[in-house]
Parts: sequence; C-alpha cells; structure tokens
Amino acid sequence: MNVPVELSLALRYLRPRRTFVSIITLLSFGGVAIGVMVLIVVLSVMTGFRQKLDEKIIGFNAHITVSADEVIYDSDKTVALIEKQPGVLAAEGVVRGPVMVLIGDQDSSTSAPRMASAIITSAPASGDSQVLPLKQFIKMGEYELRGDSVLIGREWSRRNSVFPGDQISIYGAAVIQGLMAQKQRTHVDVMPDTPTVRGVFQTGQYSYDSEFMIVSTEMAQHIYGLGDGVQQIAVRVKDLSQVDQVRDELNKVLPPPLTARTWIDDNRDLFNALATERVVMTFILLMVMLVAGFGLCSTLITITVQKSREIGLMKALGANDGQVCRVFLLHSLVVGVVGSVSGTVLGLLVLHFRNPFRDFLLQRFGIQVFASDIYGQAEIPAVINPVFVVIIAIAAVIICLLAALLPALNAARLAPARALRYE
Repeated sequence: MNVPVELSLALRYLRPRRTFVSIITLLSFGGVAIGVMVLIVVLSVMTGFRQKLDEKIIGFNAHITVSADEVIYDSDKTVALIEKQPGVLAAEGVVRGPVMVLIGDQDSSTSAPRMASAIITSAPASGDSQVLPLKQFIKMGEYELRGDSVLIGREWSRRNSVFPGDQISIYGAAVIQGLMAQKQRTHVDVMPDTPTVRGVFQTGQYSYDSEFMIVSTEMAQHIYGLGDGVQQIAVRVKDLSQVDQVRDELNKVLPPPLTARTWIDDNRDLFNALATERVVMTFILLMVMLVAGFGLCSTLITITVQKSREIGLMKALGANDGQVCRVFLLHSLVVGVVGSVSGTVLGLLVLHFRNPFRDFLLQRFGIQVFASDIYGQAEIPAVINPVFVVIIAIAAVIICLLAALLPALNAARLAPARALRYE
C-alpha cells in the first residue's frame, strides 16, 4: 500500500523518539484527549442532572397547577371544567403547605418531645391517582392514607428518627389559629392531628425526601381548616410537549381569579440558572481545548524550525507549497483524530465508573463529590448524547487543524536557498 509522501512525513514527525519534539507531541495528544474527555463528562452529567431533575419534579408535582389568591371551594366543578379541555388527562384538588410536627410523647419521662418543620401535600387515600402517582415512591411500609395515617420522606425519617408505626402530632394553620384564640381567652378546642406513620417514600430528590409528608385530602383540609376547600388543582396532561398550549387554553376558560401555571413556570429561576451554568461551563471547557490547540501550534512551530533543512530539501527536489503545507496539516489532523478518539473513550469510561469512583473517593479519602444534600440526587446522573459526543470530537479536530494553519503556511513559504544556506 502506497502511503502519500505528505502523510508519511507527518507520521514520521510523530514517532515517539527520545527528543524534545516527541515529548511535546505526546503532550499535544494528551491535551486534546483531556479537553474532549472533560467536555463529554461535564455535558453528559449536566444533561443527566437536568433530565433527572425534570423526572423528580414531574413525579412529585403536577404538570399544571391551577390556583388563586384564595381557597378554592366547589373544586369539583372546576375539576370537571378542566377535564373537559383537550389535552387534559386528569385533575384533582390538592392541599399543600408548611406545618410543625411534634415528635415524641409529651407524657414520656425517657425523652423530651421535639419539634420539626415539614410540608404536607395531600393525595387520594387509594393511591391510584393519575395526576400525582405517588404510590410508586414507597420504599418502607405501605401506602396507606385512610384514617389517621401519614407518609414521610426518607431523609425526614432518618433525620428525625421517625419510622413506620410511630405516632406524630401535626400542628397546622387551624391549630395555630386556635392557640391564638385561646391566648385571647376565647374558648376553642385546640387539638392537633396525631396520625401514625404508615410508610416512608423516596423520590430521589433530596428536597422532597427531607421536607415533605403525604396525608389524605380530608386530613389536609382539617389541618388547614379549609372545610371542603382546596388550595390548588393539580392537572396532568396527555402529552408533556403540549403543556404550554394546554396552559394557555385553560387560562382562557378558567374564571378569574383562577390561573394556570406549568411546572416549568413554577421552577423558572432554577431552570434558567441551570441553562446559564451549562453555557458558561461549555465555554470554559472549550478554552481547555483551545489551550491544547495553542500547545499543538507551538509544537508545529518547533518542528518547522528543527526540520527547516528537510523542508528546504523537499522544496529543492520539487515539492510545492501545497505539499509542504499538507505535511503539517496532516500532522495536526492525526493529533486531533487520535486525541479525540482517546478522549472519547476516556470520557465514556469515566461516565461508566462515575459512581463507584465517587464512592471510592468518599470512603478512602473522605472527599465528597456531588453531595446529595446539595444537588438533590442520590447518584451522579449522566445522559450520553451521541450527537454531542460527535460534535465535541469534530470540534476538537477542527481546532487542531486551525492551530496548524499558521505553522503550515510559514513552512510552505520557507525558501530552499535560505533553508540550505549553511548546509
């Protein structure tokens, strides 16, 4: 097989000999590989983080929330109106808000009772809800909300040492208002709800698992003193990609002051911050590849200086400027291709072993990477997008070729007489 002379010379300059040039060439390979690897790993983790965040938010929240500045009474009529709209799968009334929880028996002499904060959210007692399918998150105990029952998040359970079978007291708005009335010497019976913990749920989203409790709709209404009213109506759509269109249609038919908001609207600041962080991180990591490109440029400049005699001989023997230029462009192309392939393989390996490596760092060195209480994820998420991987690899090759353009043009313009003057 006949190899073009330009490619043969380019490969010869890449042979790892014990020279300064060969060491720089190997460093050029490493620079491109590291840049590609880091870009693939970071973008895949950020994409996975966004996808997992979407799944957790949607799993524990409705696609669309209909609310007002006041309690919604006769919610059945509003639910029926919403469910008639095209694109709506189901709707139901929800009560959600903060409460204080008393843990421990006040009459116990062994341990003093303590208070903890939580957020309650209501759900159907049967657990067969099309709007909020929370039954899937139960990890301990059972999904049971009939009677005086409550479900608690796994992190809240661990932090407060509360488990299935324990009894807690929930102080909601109705009880607090009653306490205030008692302080004013008005006769009011103030009795908190004292449900029994039936199960522990885990969504994988730290904020939900550490703050929320699930109670029946009837208990939530009693805790807040709402009667038969609800605070909002949760809506699930048939096609998530059409959620904005469904929201706009609902806002047209809902009577004031009811308004509809999507789950994206409720988390707009978070998603904007993630998008900005993704753009900034991509820009910063592209700088790593540009640094590798500058390193390759300096390598080729060194090669053109050290190989000036060979370049002069080539041109004296009839090589034209284009052939000389192609030698160095092919040199850079080989570095870019090999570096991109190596970086892609390394990136995929890092993504495959990301969680074991994180656990190793924590157990051996005490270094905590991607803390669950900060990022809200039990594991490091990652989604490998083949399109992104290909784009990153091609971008690395293009940067390498652009870095080689200046040294290649300088080598092509080298005059044979000047190169061979002292030979």
